[in-house]
Amino acid sequence: MTATIIGVVGLVVIFALSMWRGVSMGAIALFAAFALGTFYFGMKTDDVSAQFPTNLLVTLVGVTFFFGLARANGTVARVVDAAVGLTRGKAWALPWVFFILAAIITGSGALSAATNAILVPVGLAFASRYRISPLLMGLSILNGTNAGGFSPIAVYFSIVNGVLVKSGITVDPTAIFIGTFVFNLVLNLVAFFLLGGRGLLARRGGGGAQTTGAEVPAGSARAITTAPAGTGTTTAAEAPAKESWTWLNYLTLVLFLAILGLGLFAKLDVGYLALGSAVLLGLIAPRHVKDGMDAIGWGVVLLIGGIVTYVGVLQEAGVVDTLANGITGIGSVLVASLLIMYVAGIVSAFASTNAMFGVLVPIAAPLLLGGQLPLVGFVLALSIAASAVDSSPFSTGGALVVANTEEDKRDKTFKGLMTWGMSMTAIVPLIVWLLFLVGRV
Repeated sequence: MTATIIGVVGLVVIFALSMWRGVSMGAIALFAAFALGTFYFGMKTDDVSAQFPTNLLVTLVGVTFFFGLARANGTVARVVDAAVGLTRGKAWALPWVFFILAAIITGSGALSAATNAILVPVGLAFASRYRISPLLMGLSILNGTNAGGFSPIAVYFSIVNGVLVKSGITVDPTAIFIGTFVFNLVLNLVAFFLLGGRGLLARRGGGGAQTTGAEVPAGSARAITTAPAGTGTTTAAEAPAKESWTWLNYLTLVLFLAILGLGLFAKLDVGYLALGSAVLLGLIAPRHVKDGMDAIGWGVVLLIGGIVTYVGVLQEAGVVDTLANGITGIGSVLVASLLIMYVAGIVSAFASTNAMFGVLVPIAAPLLLGGQLPLVGFVLALSIAASAVDSSPFSTGGALVVANTEEDKRDKTFKGLMTWGMSMTAIVPLIVWLLFLVGRV
């Protein structure tokens, strides 16, 4: 029992120190794993290092490097231009365009933070021009990111699945992806109609863009993002014409589709495929390599690696099994599972969603192995409870939305995200518990 207390207190200290002093949670956790594993549990250093998720590291580095190059060589901008052009200037369709783009990018293996960094500035600029609520556009991107976050090759699913496999559990990736996608789709529908969607649908012609002077092509992401900050208007002199696709853009898109196809259908490792594609692009156009390397989420790699390694040490020492037995001892598996959902939601709203998956999935693993909880239902519930709160203004995505909102609307957007995020923390854990667990235990 003493070992369990020390392991849990260590985890709390890791979170507290990181939030208090701003030091990487992953760095603290990685050192704590070494210190606790070798000096208290008597493990060898090699056994501690073996807990580090090397496959996930390759995925994170490869995919973020590839998308960094795709952004630097203009392919991302061309794709956004083409997608927005399909709406023919219909304002109501724009939030959904960005929802779908976010789901595709994150679903292909990009970090959620990278997806938000790519799309939020462009999406908020379109929101300004077409008089769309910045809160609606921001939430559409954040919900889209979560909708794609649990595809079979996405980072969120890779973390959850990796921890499950380590515990001897296999889950159907298709069921998890469909369930989380549909939930976030419905969530975005609610946001759409609460935040001005009906007004957008009622606009004659569906447009309503604010422009001065000659019209700017509606599909130009570059044109929109060059508008003066805070004006919400665009002039012909300020907006360059849409740039044409280059052979490098086409090659990047083909490589992206190849990564998706080979990853989903041939079951090849997406991380290595993306890394190889990034190396090829770098060799062809070395001027973009620095920007591509700068896009690699080393901080996220350290965060996930450190937390997963620390929890792995606790698993090896039997601490996780003791915690799981303690939760079961509450007396009701349903009550225990509801408690886990709320812990996931509350902590994720202020800390790391990735870290929460690494901590809570192992604790629930014995209950899943024993058949006390439905496997797919529990994974769906936990995945949604931990990720839906990413719309909080304290999260990376939420902070990006606030930062890219026009100054006169920034305070209102912050308060709106705060209300929405805290509502997700209070309501979503209960909803997913009722949907996926009650009646199935």
